[in-house]
Amino acid sequence: MAAKCNYKVGLIGKLDMLRFKNMPKVREAAIQASPATPLPKTLTTNEKAKLRHPAKQEVVVADIRQNGPDAKTIVLKTEDGSPLALYRAGQYVSVSVPIGGTITTRSYSLCGSPAWAERGEYNITVKRDDAGFVSPYIQDNWKVGQKVTISGPQGHLYYERIRDAKKVVALAGGSGITPFMGMAYALRDGLEDFDLTIIFGSRKADGIVYKKELDKVEKACDKVHVVHVLSDEEVEGYEHGFITADLIKKYGGEPETYSIFMCGPQAMYNFLDSEIAKLGLRRKFVRREMFGAIKDPWNQPGYPEAIRGKTFNLKVVQCGKEYNVPASADEPLLVALERAGIAAPSRCRSGECGWCRSKLVAGNVFIPEKTDGRRRADVEFGYIHPCSSFPASDIVIDVPASTIV
Repeated sequence: MAAKCNYKVGLIGKLDMLRFKNMPKVREAAIQASPATPLPKTLTTNEKAKLRHPAKQEVVVADIRQNGPDAKTIVLKTEDGSPLALYRAGQYVSVSVPIGGTITTRSYSLCGSPAWAERGEYNITVKRDDAGFVSPYIQDNWKVGQKVTISGPQGHLYYERIRDAKKVVALAGGSGITPFMGMAYALRDGLEDFDLTIIFGSRKADGIVYKKELDKVEKACDKVHVVHVLSDEEVEGYEHGFITADLIKKYGGEPETYSIFMCGPQAMYNFLDSEIAKLGLRRKFVRREMFGAIKDPWNQPGYPEAIRGKTFNLKVVQCGKEYNVPASADEPLLVALERAGIAAPSRCRSGECGWCRSKLVAGNVFIPEKTDGRRRADVEFGYIHPCSSFPASDIVIDVPASTIV
């Protein structure tokens, strides 16, 4: 038999219950009595999110400066001086580069101070690669006043106090100095707080990118230290050879008292992987900029040798339209899309960011382990990143629309 709950409610308690019961009527009366106020068309939070994480930004080339024998620093500004999206030192933007009937993108690190974004200015540096497709075009064709479409800031190569050691040893090769140039400026301007030692590999002293700027920042900021390493000549005051484990120990100190950040060409990464392994650092203390598109898939583990040099049919489904284009087994699918004039989404071109994430409807692809940045769910349900996937048969993919072109 259920027990009875006997309790008494005092006068004040009854009044409280009555007030609670009548609350909807009181609120409705207050709403009806207030002057009519239209609902906001947008929310402040959404507007701030658009400013900080825009899908694209429109800028103009404000200045082009030679920086070393084969590199140019390009100053991008908003036409009206309005601010550009703020970013963390070390991040990059993806630049849309239409060339003839091809629509392509390339990622360039932001190498100026993050403070300059408030005055509507980004700096990028483009190093010429005559075997490449985009860098010669930019160097030969971009002029002051040209309009350029870029993405919002991207990437994860920036200092994070909770994750990284107080000291960062930055390993740079050639134009890989650019994200660390941004970090050096940020430290000088008081936007970051850590110790930065840059070990910068170049071929010769007269080819060092950002040499003058690095010297000035090093003199102005006691948190920035630069060590130059020359591979092709011996010069007093410079290290000679390559960036090795011994050299990292010399300037880094005791293991796990520093984090390693890397940015440079693929050959440099391949060499440093074995050198850094000798240091015995935990994985959290070693971070690198994007690997970049694999240029020699046939040298990667697991590449099906029988497909080398072959061309397959790539059927593309995009927003209700269908295209059939040729795709080489020796190039990423993204290249085939761009060559056909199909505006595909992309940012990092390294299999990392996921912007080009597409559904593999049919067929087989080869994805190098080094650039397979897919989530486990994407692997299970058949999604790929065209920027890091090579056709291994005739295939069908469903590609989303581009947000930058």
